[in-house]
Amino acid sequence: MSKFFTKKTILVFVSMLLISCGDPLANLPGGSRDTPDSGKERALKNLKEGKGMTLGKALGDRKTTYEFSSSNPMWRATFDVIDFMPLVTVDYSGGMIITDWYTDANTTEESLKFTIRFLSNEVRSDSLKIIIHKKTCKSKGENCIVQKISSPRLEQTIRADIIKKAALLVENAKNKKKK
Repeated sequence: MSKFFTKKTILVFVSMLLISCGDPLANLPGGSRDTPDSGKERALKNLKEGKGMTLGKALGDRKTTYEFSSSNPMWRATFDVIDFMPLVTVDYSGGMIITDWYTDANTTEESLKFTIRFLSNEVRSDSLKIIIHKKTCKSKGENCIVQKISSPRLEQTIRADIIKKAALLVENAKNKKKK
């Protein structure tokens, strides 16, 4: 017990000694001596050091294009093709759609889950990566086995349907612009 109190006393003494020496972080870059008190002075200091940004000329000089999911034909076509499946994750900025497990009325023991990744916004077959998982249960929701299946026929069917639908959406958009 006395060793515990001795260690505690030494720790308190060392802490008091360090605190009495002043602010140990004051001399480091970004310490209290380097940092101005007012917000405007801090902002000017950060801009001079290249740490900040301004909104004046930066917005006028940049030319960016923003594309929303409703204007992307591949995205819209995918939703049209898989509209019968419940969705778990839809991430336009990440380019991914993940469906929930879908069970057909004819096969109650098997469920499918699709992960569709968009590799490009172009209407091409290599713009999509389709991953299919199959869950097989022996009884109602118990003893299930989940495995990634490689069914080129199913993947190609889904991919072809999405590409056809996207091509139709692009064609319709071109026809609307002509009118």
